[in-house]
Amino acid sequence: MDPRIREHAEIIANHSVDLEEGDNVVIDAHPVAEDLVVALHEVIGDQGANPVTTTQRTGARQRRAYLRSSDGEFETPEHELALIENTDVYIAIRASDNVTQTSDVDPETQAAYQQAHQPILEERLGIRWCLTQFPAPANAQLAEMSTEGYENFVWDAVNKDWADQRDHQENMVEILDPADEVRIVSGDTTDVTMSVDGNPTLNDHGEHNLPGGEVFTAPVPDSVEGEVLFDMPLYHQGREITDVYLEFEGGEVVDHSAAKNEDVLTEVLNTDDGARRLGELGIGMNREIDRFTYNMLFDEKMGDTVHMAVGRAYDDTVGEDNEQNDSAVHVDMIVDMSEDSFIEVDGEVVQRNGTFRFEDGFEE
Repeated sequence: MDPRIREHAEIIANHSVDLEEGDNVVIDAHPVAEDLVVALHEVIGDQGANPVTTTQRTGARQRRAYLRSSDGEFETPEHELALIENTDVYIAIRASDNVTQTSDVDPETQAAYQQAHQPILEERLGIRWCLTQFPAPANAQLAEMSTEGYENFVWDAVNKDWADQRDHQENMVEILDPADEVRIVSGDTTDVTMSVDGNPTLNDHGEHNLPGGEVFTAPVPDSVEGEVLFDMPLYHQGREITDVYLEFEGGEVVDHSAAKNEDVLTEVLNTDDGARRLGELGIGMNREIDRFTYNMLFDEKMGDTVHMAVGRAYDDTVGEDNEQNDSAVHVDMIVDMSEDSFIEVDGEVVQRNGTFRFEDGFEE
């Protein structure tokens, strides 16, 4: 086994989820990630914890079969909820043998399925959890990389000094955490403002998401005004969506379009009322992620980018006195900030063309 896989497993256990003796652990992984699952079982055994492996979240072929044969109406599966209710640690491993496996499932059916599973998502988010990636060949193909090249890319981004990354990102946390208003400008189309007043800024240094590499918070739901062109594509429900355009008034999406698969975007926005509001503003800061790979777990952390998510706001990013945006979806979309762009916090430019004011080369 590649020693980097064992290192990956140890970082998950010791850094991301702080594994303890006696913990009940659910590992949710596609079979193609078996090597990492095996390495995790070794580490879990060393710690005296109790693992069980499922493919419920990441077994796309099984989910496709189920969804295509269903009538489109779903109830929350109580046995699956019970599993998470009796779990201390949840580890999800992304990997695929076909990244477009669910592309022929009706978007309305997928949205209804997500809504029925919302209580399970809420339960998972209330325990120690980690989402990570195994460098499977299908994911390498989507990234237009060789398998070996993609393996190097993934493990360079994952197996790193997370204490050092945390310290680097803390510079931006100190700027954003006490802020009132944030403005994002990029190119001729993106110019959006939002309040983050009273909402904490979190430093993602490889705990819940591995790799980490962002700072993020939640906008005040009704404060978002302006328009955004998300000029980097995303894969959602097995489909590529490109050039997403959103216009906000009073915090709500009042107009939208996409150059490709606009119907999928429409179904996301129609999931529920919260799907038409922003639940997250994130700033990518992981310099090891230096290329776009059609994988949001990595792409949203890429340096010289910001991302915004329609849908659910994470509990920890919402202040006690502020409204939390709630939704069955959380869909991240990315803006390239490397050229003709700036981030303004309370009227002061804090990043221009991808360079932060606390980095060499920043221009006022």
